[in-house]
Amino acid sequence: MHSDAIVIGAGAVGAACARALAGAGLTVTVLDASGAAAGTSGQGEGNLLVSDKLRGPELSLAMRSLELWDGLQRELDDELPPGIPPLEYERKGGLVVATTDDGAAPLLDFAAQQRAAGIDARPLTAAEALDLEPDLNPAVTAAVFYPEDAQVQPVNATEALLASARARGARTVFGARVIAALPAASDRLTGVRTTRGDFTADHVILAAGPWSGEVAACLGASLPVRPRRGVVLVTTRMPHRIFHKVYDADYVAAVESDAASLQTSSVIESTAGGTVLVGSSRQQRGFDDALDLTAVREIAEKATRVFPFLAGASVMRVYGGFRPFLPDHLPVIGPDPAVAGLWHATGHEGAGIGLALGTAELLRDLVTGRAPQLEPGAFAPSRGTLAAA
Repeated sequence: MHSDAIVIGAGAVGAACARALAGAGLTVTVLDASGAAAGTSGQGEGNLLVSDKLRGPELSLAMRSLELWDGLQRELDDELPPGIPPLEYERKGGLVVATTDDGAAPLLDFAAQQRAAGIDARPLTAAEALDLEPDLNPAVTAAVFYPEDAQVQPVNATEALLASARARGARTVFGARVIAALPAASDRLTGVRTTRGDFTADHVILAAGPWSGEVAACLGASLPVRPRRGVVLVTTRMPHRIFHKVYDADYVAAVESDAASLQTSSVIESTAGGTVLVGSSRQQRGFDDALDLTAVREIAEKATRVFPFLAGASVMRVYGGFRPFLPDHLPVIGPDPAVAGLWHATGHEGAGIGLALGTAELLRDLVTGRAPQLEPGAFAPSRGTLAAA
């Protein structure tokens, strides 16, 4: 049961880390309390966005991750046998709109900051926005197009990354909930005790999403990850087609908010099957997964301001999940400051899919002693912005 590395969590981030570590020649075991994409990765929309990131380290990580996503399907085609579902990777582009006079200037200012960081952010007139999305509300007060924004099918992507990790020699053990660290003669973590037995390793990578704080405590570490609840609506098949990922300018403010109270905004896109996905909400209320009808109403109301035709839509499904929230809005990637042998790759909130490949690359480089592509200090678990939490 010994491996060079244990990865706790079989979501997109954990799967990407397992693949990267196995590709570097390490023996890897992936442990998950449930199964592949059973948590956050299976309850999201598959967003690969640069349009919602503030200028800084997270945007740099997103840009690097998009570079890696661009070539991933070709790599998987070479590694995996036929029959593995495609990633459904699409550079569909993102259209961000303001629906009020007060929202126009902040949206355009934000786009200017991103252009200064190297992002392709194109301000549009209302007529140009309507050329991209004919069913858009013509009363939008500002619009910015981000051609680099992309999309994957999150469950397919997670399972493909795990399949690639297995092709590189990794193994997966599902139904293995971590309950404690293994006793050791030194202060270094040497393995974990699970509901399916004991597993030893030289390195333990914690990528358990919103459950990472609980697992860290089991292993003698402290990590201020909290679950942040989100809800998405799915319509029945619609005759109208939305061609891009469209969201209102309130979305960025909701992502960056520290408030525990309900935050809602519009994120709207069509699926290949003709349905429309409508999000999103953010709320901190622990792991309470009860349906919040207030959130559903607010999401629906705001969506109709962006696409008025949605007022006649029928919602056939509402689903929600938990995102791993950290108080300084940056993921943790790197060694635990107190428990030797423990590494973190978590806290991405709703951006885990989009940041997974860059996170895995950085984690691999730190574990193996390679020079990292990105400056790791901003993501270090020991950073000062987490100390108060």
